[in-house]
Amino acid sequence: MEDAQIKSILLEQGYVSEEDIKKAEQSEEKLLSFLFSKNILTKEIFGQAMAEHFKVSFTNLAKVKIEDEILHLIPEAVARAKEVIVFSQDEKQVKIGMTNPDDLVVKNLIQKKFSLPVKIYYITPQDLNSALELYQGSIKDAFDKLLSKIKDESLDRDARDELMVNIVDKLLEFGYLNKASDIHIEPYRERVKVRFRIDGVMHEVLEIPKDLHELILTRIKILAKMRTDEHRAAQDGKLRFSARGGSASGGKVQGEPVDVRVSVVPIVEGENVVMRLLSAKSRQFSLTGLGFSNKNLEKVKRSIKNPHGMILVTGPTGSGKTTTLYAVLKILNKSSIHVSTIEDPVEYDIEGVSQIQVNPKTNLSFAKGLRAIVRQDPDIIMVGEIRDSETASIAINSALTGHLVLSTLHTNDAVTTLPRLIDMEVEPFLVASTVNVVIAQRLVRKICQSCRVSFKLDKEQKKSLEHQKHISELIKKVKNKDISQINFYKGTGCKLCANTGYLGRAGLFEVLEMTDEVRELVNSRASSDELNKKAREQGMQSMLEDGLQKVLNGETTLEEVLRVARE
Repeated sequence: MEDAQIKSILLEQGYVSEEDIKKAEQSEEKLLSFLFSKNILTKEIFGQAMAEHFKVSFTNLAKVKIEDEILHLIPEAVARAKEVIVFSQDEKQVKIGMTNPDDLVVKNLIQKKFSLPVKIYYITPQDLNSALELYQGSIKDAFDKLLSKIKDESLDRDARDELMVNIVDKLLEFGYLNKASDIHIEPYRERVKVRFRIDGVMHEVLEIPKDLHELILTRIKILAKMRTDEHRAAQDGKLRFSARGGSASGGKVQGEPVDVRVSVVPIVEGENVVMRLLSAKSRQFSLTGLGFSNKNLEKVKRSIKNPHGMILVTGPTGSGKTTTLYAVLKILNKSSIHVSTIEDPVEYDIEGVSQIQVNPKTNLSFAKGLRAIVRQDPDIIMVGEIRDSETASIAINSALTGHLVLSTLHTNDAVTTLPRLIDMEVEPFLVASTVNVVIAQRLVRKICQSCRVSFKLDKEQKKSLEHQKHISELIKKVKNKDISQINFYKGTGCKLCANTGYLGRAGLFEVLEMTDEVRELVNSRASSDELNKKAREQGMQSMLEDGLQKVLNGETTLEEVLRVARE
């Protein structure tokens, strides 16, 4: 559907204003890309608007589990050509998703195919593309076909090179489709393992013959603009590929462009490759979508409104700190202010923000980059990480001189961040007067909503939990019920979550707001225990408590919370 037609439908139904359309037309983006990126529309609202126009119902296919036998009721070629998906069938009716429910030819074709009544739903083009990918079968099937071709000794060099291209493209494509954050290619003595990190957990997905490792490695190095003749030193690079099953590329691609950060490190059995998939679409950078409770969200929003000071996010590597900072930046980023960042690495390009990449080769460190940024007349500064005393000192001084500074630190919880800054030779009165809020966080896997079930603890589970008195007391405090009466939740495992019972991740948060009493304690060099006691008195919720609340709400499991957030 053309932009003009979409614009007409959205305006006619009042889902967007003339002003929104004018802004979209002034930008270089496609209409829907602009409306989605500026949060003027969500996919659900757009789908609902189109469904109303076509006088049918809307379904969000991303939340529907489509069984293989149902999907294949319409052959892939027909589904692609006619833009139609069968997503449900029972004894009463067949449910069909279409991007153009007014297409009478397709409707007649479908009606003739099924003896049951057919109900038509509107689906978005993005959902259609995702559903079409389900036809592709498993990663193992796809690779078995490619590997069987490579064994053909009559292949010339160009044909073998083309197969290597296809293998790398398939790896990236399946990684994206499985919502993997990282793809690992690990060489061992007799084989090469391919593993995906999905929702923070590693999954082995494939084994590749050892003799193909060098060829695959060379292809990846070429794409990531690395030296192909360097085998003894670590190398970093970047490539881009099309998420719509297109090929990897160094330039622009059709479909959603996904940037991939590539790290190659020499190990005993060869070179280890880790590719991090950076999909802008999968990261909407919305504070409300990260998992903050209403109380914690209010604290963060209050601190964001302050024109100066520091917002600090703490936690171990891979706990989502950068995502939280980007979500804050997205709110603060306006044309009337200048935002600058110094990062290592720059993971996502943010339009309207000056982003600097740390570069050891040119001696550009966090401290030196931060000194340069301060001379660039910024209003807001983001420092990827405070690693040393020099960076801490410059960041604090920047916050004192009227800038709002956002940064991360590696500490276990919110309150230990303040003594940590003092350990970095920052005077206590400077810490007390500049820090606005400290957010400590961890990531837990969310229960798959498609196969979630509730249950009550059996005798053994109850006994085990009662041995952990602190945990059982907190659960009773949150729910105000005996443990035996409380409903817990888990995922039984289904096709949508690859039988893990988990799909997606959410944050556990501990938000320390700097009050006058906390500032006084910092000035007097109080211990972490004293700071924690005062913060808890003033209503700070621990990460464990936040996690237990999510357990009782059915968002995650008790095992997940205890895995990442014990006190």
